[in-house]
Amino acid sequence: MVRITEGKAKVYVNNAVFYNPRMKGLRDLSVSFLKAIGCEDKRVLDATAATGIRAIRYAKECKAKKVVALDINRDAYNICRKNIRLNRLKIDAKNMSIREYASNCRDKFEIVDFDPFGSPAPVLHDLLTLCGDGSIIMVTATDTAVLCGAHAAACIKVYGSKPLHNELCKEVGIRILLNYISRTASQFNFGILPLLSVSDMHYMRVFARLEFGASNAVGSVNSNGLGSFCRKCYKFAFARGIAPSIEGVCPTCKSKVELFGPLWLGQLYDKGILSKMRKNSDLKIIRTISDEYDTLLFYSVPKITKLLCRSSVSQRRVIESLLRSGKEATRTQFDIDGVKTDAEPQRILSLIKKL
Repeated sequence: MVRITEGKAKVYVNNAVFYNPRMKGLRDLSVSFLKAIGCEDKRVLDATAATGIRAIRYAKECKAKKVVALDINRDAYNICRKNIRLNRLKIDAKNMSIREYASNCRDKFEIVDFDPFGSPAPVLHDLLTLCGDGSIIMVTATDTAVLCGAHAAACIKVYGSKPLHNELCKEVGIRILLNYISRTASQFNFGILPLLSVSDMHYMRVFARLEFGASNAVGSVNSNGLGSFCRKCYKFAFARGIAPSIEGVCPTCKSKVELFGPLWLGQLYDKGILSKMRKNSDLKIIRTISDEYDTLLFYSVPKITKLLCRSSVSQRRVIESLLRSGKEATRTQFDIDGVKTDAEPQRILSLIKKL
């Protein structure tokens, strides 16, 4: 057994209980988020506690009012309790499944954190029973190969959506995850308001506020829709609503388009919260996201130069040229060479040809 320090937490780790040091950045991001929204009067559930590292950091660094650390694994429960004592905290550790806990718990949590291995889909319904109006759910998916289209049939089966398997897949995957969350939340009369969405390494993670009421639930469901993507001229289009109609042929070049979705077509971020996070953390990904233009999808510069059979063009030059022309243009977290902009695809293609 080895003792480590992460943030303000000290924990013991061993081979019997999962601890991934590479995910420190994600835990730092979550701590920064909770600091930004204010956690002092809130009850927090860490539904996949393992060593208890997240629960302990939430208690020590975010000053959460009450923290419950839940894990079905007996070894994890034992080491979690040991780590709680090591940090001299009053965290309530539970050794049971999420379903069992949700069935017996009468408390409502202002914050529910779920960071599983794989998909969050099987227990999302149970987690939502522990939420109330204004609760925030922080949900991770590590089945990125499914959400990004490498296993399209699995995405259809698990999330009820057809993914895209190309350079746009990370953002489409995040939006498919949000679509699934919004539709499940609507069964409890909740609408969702995404506050932060992150795709990095092998995971996708979304932070969303639940807003109670039939109109909020219907509004969220109607914020989903279908998308189409033309590989010939790089045009994408969207149709919102519960039963949208979308063309199967590109209106620009008349090529057959690739359809995908349903997916979330609303906002991915809250810029006010991102501004607060930027003040309390120096994480690079927070800077990237806070500067990002929040619009639907992006343009991959290398893919477009390949499409045009032209030599490479720097992303920076494309962004600078778009800004000079009066358009919005930024980098994006979803592609190191991608550009988020309000410019039309024909304008992007024409600009890259000139550059």
